[in-house]
Amino acid sequence: MQIVDLRQLHSRSLEGLFQEETRRWREELHWDYRPSISLVRKFIDSHALGGYASIEDGQPTGYGFYVIEDHKGLIGGLFVSAERGQGATTHKLLAELLNALRSTPHLERIEAQLMPFGMELDPNFLSQYLQLHPRQFMLLKLKAATISGKPLSSGLRMEPWNERAFDSAARLIQLAYANHVDGVINDQYRSEAGSLRFLRNIVLLPGCGQFLPEASFLVRPATGDRLVGMVLTSTVAEGVGHTTQVCVMPGYQGSGIGRHLMERSIEALRRRDYQSLSLTVTSTNRQAVELYERLGFRTVKKFAAGVWQA
Repeated sequence: MQIVDLRQLHSRSLEGLFQEETRRWREELHWDYRPSISLVRKFIDSHALGGYASIEDGQPTGYGFYVIEDHKGLIGGLFVSAERGQGATTHKLLAELLNALRSTPHLERIEAQLMPFGMELDPNFLSQYLQLHPRQFMLLKLKAATISGKPLSSGLRMEPWNERAFDSAARLIQLAYANHVDGVINDQYRSEAGSLRFLRNIVLLPGCGQFLPEASFLVRPATGDRLVGMVLTSTVAEGVGHTTQVCVMPGYQGSGIGRHLMERSIEALRRRDYQSLSLTVTSTNRQAVELYERLGFRTVKKFAAGVWQA
């Protein structure tokens, strides 16, 4: 096996991998991954993407890439063809990516969300490099959703998403994830500025599908403007939505706001003839997992979020 720098390649040489990866996302996760692949192609061909590809018998068998944002590195993708021995190739590519990032001057942190296809990643191997947090990819068939129909508390009001809410939504995220495992996994949640970057990525940019404001909602007190809950939804394939964010302010949690937000989003998707809705959740966040299961979500894939801190 040969490991080569992605900047030595043209995207055409990886076309077989791209097609297999796109098929896996569609079949296993109901996700149209083609827009993401188009961005990867663009950056590879501009020689602007850090990463590596594995070559066997002259053919690419896998690739992975990373990006660097200020003080941290993000492993943005890792895929190995099921037509070859995936385990050894995946471990080799991941080790190359992590070693490259850890040797980058002034880098303080690495984050990775590792979605395996056709194999399970070895936690013993991963834990040599990263602190691991198991996560779940969950899917709901919208026709089978269990809707309680309970009204929102009379002391609260719900409204559609609007772009004037960016700043207050960023503050909500920062407060909702203080001392929360998801703030360990994603350090953007730890500050208002980081939360604002996260929001702009999912609302204004194709960071997680195409944002769908019609299925995104905000909750405020009946007599005030402070944001105390929200759900944001995107379209990730024809007829498929994805919950990119749902959170509730501390002090309001446990009062049914989260469920009501999810139910409103589900109802909005149903009216638009969507067939399914997906989301990801950290497995140790049992309260959230159990809420999603009561709504009818089922886990279709388990994966790992990994963090390295200098």
